[in-house]
Amino acid sequence: MEENKEQKVQFSDYMYILFKWKRIIFIALFITIAVSTIISFSLPITYKSMAVVTIPPESSMGLSGLTSLLGGGKSSSSIGAKLFGTSNTSEDMLLGFLNSRGALEKVINKYSLMEYYEIDDKNMDKAIKAFAEDLVFEPNEFGFIQIIVINQSPQKCADMANYFVSLADSLNRVINTEAARNNRLFIEQRYNKNLVDLKNVEDSLYRFQKKYGIFAVPEQLEVSVKAAAEIESELVQKEISMDLLKMQFGENSPQVMGLQSQINLLKGKVKELKNSKSLSSESNVLFAFNGIPDLMIQYLRLYRNVEIQSKILEVMLPMYEQARVEENKSVPTLLFVDPAVPPQIKYGPKKAYIISACTFIVLFFSIIFAFRAEKIYNMVECKNPLLLTEKKYYSSVVKIFRLKI
Repeated sequence: MEENKEQKVQFSDYMYILFKWKRIIFIALFITIAVSTIISFSLPITYKSMAVVTIPPESSMGLSGLTSLLGGGKSSSSIGAKLFGTSNTSEDMLLGFLNSRGALEKVINKYSLMEYYEIDDKNMDKAIKAFAEDLVFEPNEFGFIQIIVINQSPQKCADMANYFVSLADSLNRVINTEAARNNRLFIEQRYNKNLVDLKNVEDSLYRFQKKYGIFAVPEQLEVSVKAAAEIESELVQKEISMDLLKMQFGENSPQVMGLQSQINLLKGKVKELKNSKSLSSESNVLFAFNGIPDLMIQYLRLYRNVEIQSKILEVMLPMYEQARVEENKSVPTLLFVDPAVPPQIKYGPKKAYIISACTFIVLFFSIIFAFRAEKIYNMVECKNPLLLTEKKYYSSVVKIFRLKI
């Protein structure tokens, strides 16, 4: 029978229960609306101001000139963004500056926020925690950085938002300058070492050239080979002429003897060029073939070292000059898209939201209370003392509010 009764319960039965306990529900809602209205109107009015900034592409929140010299003009931030994700490294650094303890403490001290948040013991950690609830730093859908500050004073919240921008900019300049100085010192050290290395290899090449009289091995070798070829060609001509004279005048003729002397002289010169370690006659162009391999390898090594150090200098000098410029330049690292201005429309408290939320919550629990009270009040037998106590409580409520149950 009980199961049949439970199955026959309809929606109207629930509505009837709420109707019987309507006075309790209405009183609870009335009190809730009245109290939430008083509280919402007693809360201080707050305003929200927002500054929107962006990072100049050439700034990259750090050194960019040196990376552009070596990377075809791409900034370090764009490279970092590609390597480590979609977010820009510069934006992450900016958000880190804004959320840093140093920046928060400077704003708190400058605008006397200890008194604003009523922190009597001057505890900075409490002030930072309270202040952080009134701050929002985030990128918007366009890639700009929004700096939002909430305060009871419209002018003060705008000033604080703009001050955050100046703090982040100044802090970034200090970091950039320090990084540029360290970078300049490193590059300067390497640049000076390159100058010393270049001077040493140039001196070595100079001593080699002065010692052996060699200034350009390939060119001088070409001249020596041509000279040797001409001498050998002349030698062959002389030998042919001597053979003809021998046939005409005999081997002991004066003509043959004179030509033989010339041939011997030419043979000696050819032998000197091919086999001697040095020439008997000083020459600024010709040198003996026998020493060419050793001289060639020594010259090429010295010349290669000079070329290497020269190429290094071609790279280091622009980097060094750029590092000096980066160290001494002072340009804004942040640009205002929209400076913060004093708001004219209040941000909070949201009175309608507070009243609606409180009313909904109390209505929900009032309905639960009505169904629970209906069940316990009509219970014939209470199986434990707790239910009995609860039934007595609901009976008292019925009597006090004169409910017709």
